Amino acid sequence: MSEELTLSNVTAGYGEFIILHSISLEVPRNEITALVGPNGAGKTTTLKTIMGMTRLRSGSIYFGGEDITKKPTYRRVELGLILVPEGRGLFPSLTVRENLTIGAYTKKAREKLQDSMEMALSIFPKLKERLEQRAGTLSGGEAQMLAIARGLMGRPKVLLLDEPSQGLAPVIVMELFSAIKRLNEELGITILLVEQHVKESLELAGRAYVMEQGNIVMKGKGSELLSDPSLKKAYLVY
Repeated sequence: MSEELTLSNVTAGYGEFIILHSISLEVPRNEITALVGPNGAGKTTTLKTIMGMTRLRSGSIYFGGEDITKKPTYRRVELGLILVPEGRGLFPSLTVRENLTIGAYTKKAREKLQDSMEMALSIFPKLKERLEQRAGTLSGGEAQMLAIARGLMGRPKVLLLDEPSQGLAPVIVMELFSAIKRLNEELGITILLVEQHVKESLELAGRAYVMEQGNIVMKGKGSELLSDPSLKKAYLVY
């Protein structure tokens, strides 16, 4: 199976503070890969490191077979790596349409803006009714849908999702996970999903990793980790 994204022995952090300790992980093409673990484990730092937003001390990162270890963030975006950050990062005073348009950041994405808009709205049809509404007036669930839809506007090959279900009601969480599954199955987008909803994430994931204190402590198929007794005990996965 070909890997779309590979981290090999990556040590990284912020300034002199090291968060990730020689971690390695592989994200297979056209699959959902889950990265789970407690708060402060280093999951968000992993995503930022993939995007070139931290200080990399050692190791390498490959995307589509290309070494991107030293490439700046904007080049990684141009290659098709898109991060939907924790907290959504929307522009509240702009409309839904304007937020989506901003997501078409690269020249390639701008050329396909209308196609991307239709694609995003097909996955999140609720947003079609909100196109002229200011993002700051959306519900929590709608705002998260907009954040992911804006990521789609960048024409991602790999979509990095950081805690998309954070702060959402259970019924909205299930709706969101269903949409993430559609992104993968219908659009063929490779996804690296960081989540604290461990059970739901492992049910979606072909491959999964468990992170603690900046280290990968478990890895395997999502279904295998879902039935692992130690993981059940640690994360109450039943």
